[in-house]
This record gives sequence, structure tokens and C-alpha cells, in this order.
Amino acid sequence: MSNIIIYGSHYGTTKQYAKELSRRTNIEAISFKNVKEINDYDNIIYLGGLYAGGVLGMSKTIKKLNNIVNKKIIIVTVGLSDPMDEVNKNNIRNNIKKQISKEIFEKAKIFHLRGGIDYSKLNFKHKTMMKLLYNAVKNLPKEKQTAEDRAMIETYNQKVNFVDFSSLDKIINEI
Repeated sequence: MSNIIIYGSHYGTTKQYAKELSRRTNIEAISFKNVKEINDYDNIIYLGGLYAGGVLGMSKTIKKLNNIVNKKIIIVTVGLSDPMDEVNKNNIRNNIKKQISKEIFEKAKIFHLRGGIDYSKLNFKHKTMMKLLYNAVKNLPKEKQTAEDRAMIETYNQKVNFVDFSSLDKIINEI
């Protein structure tokens, strides 16, 4: 059985999870940018950072799959918001549905991990997007703010790291 860990990471927390998962499982981890062929693998573990609702590199990578019949597909998202929050989980799952085929979505095992953010390292585009989002939600009445909104308000313009390698255990069990 052949396995691969593929990751899409822009600022590094997803890559940290992918490298640690690789170390614990002895499965090669490679950036989605360097993946040529994924049809040769039986187990495909995709870790992707969440950016503007999408999972970085996932649709581009998953589109390379020709036949999923004998494949095990695990999708792991890494984002700033609390992955235990049901509303947040549903939003992430709905966004994943928009990025991949129904067949792959129904077959895939999906996990959510919490990452982090360092505003000082954001590129201009991402800083601008975050500032616009922050300004849009900071004045919302508390009862209209989602858990995701509150987390963003609390961490805005800071460096926060919620990386927790013990959360990889459930993924390792699935592999």
C-alpha cells in the first residue's frame, strides 16, 4: 500500500502539521506545488490551510485523481478558528463541498485542526483582507458575532499559535 501526505501551506502551520504527521507515520510529506502524480497512491492525506473559505491547493490536487474506487482519502483543514465549534465545522465542510466532486467529498474522511496566525508575516493582500474582515465584524452586536468572528477580533494584529500535535492522533488512527 502506498501513501502520501500532501499539504498546502502559505504561512507554515499546515506545513508543521504535515511534517509532524510525516515523522510519526513515516509517510512522505510534499507540498501540493510539487505533486506530479497522485494516482499511484492508495492513501492520500491532504492537509490544507484555510484561506478565504477555501482549502489551499486542495481542488488543484484532487482534480488530478482519475479513479477513487480503491483509494482512501483524508482531508485535514488547518485554520485559525476553533475546529470544535459546530457552526465553524459546517462552514468548512460546505466550502470543501464546493471545491471537490460529490463522490470524493462523500468518500473522504475530514478532520479539522487549529493553526495560528502572525499578522507581521502576512502579505499585503492577506493583511488587507483581514483588516476589511476585522472592520466588518468588530462593530457587529455580540449576539450576531460567530465564534469565528470573536476569535478573529480577539487575535487581530497579533501572533497566535494554536498548533497542537496531539490532535494528529485521530488522523494517525484513521490512516
